[in-house]
Amino acid sequence: MMGKTVSSDENSKLTAWLKEKRHEKGHTMRSLAKILGTLHSFVGKIENQERRLDVIEFVRYCQALEIDPQEGLKHVLKG
Repeated sequence: MMGKTVSSDENSKLTAWLKEKRHEKGHTMRSLAKILGTLHSFVGKIENQERRLDVIEFVRYCQALEIDPQEGLKHVLKG
């Protein structure tokens, strides 16, 4: 049985990676939210693991940051 994925180790790795990439790209939560067409609280909830991304949201998040979603998946899957 799978537990809640929002609090999983994999989600923790993914959100840390996304936050790191956001910083590397020089974005604030607000500037990224503007690109995504959403509220900055959405980005905050993702980074604070209060909400998880579905696969389409993840791809769009990566596109907004101009990063490769496959790189994020590899990061999550490596042990």
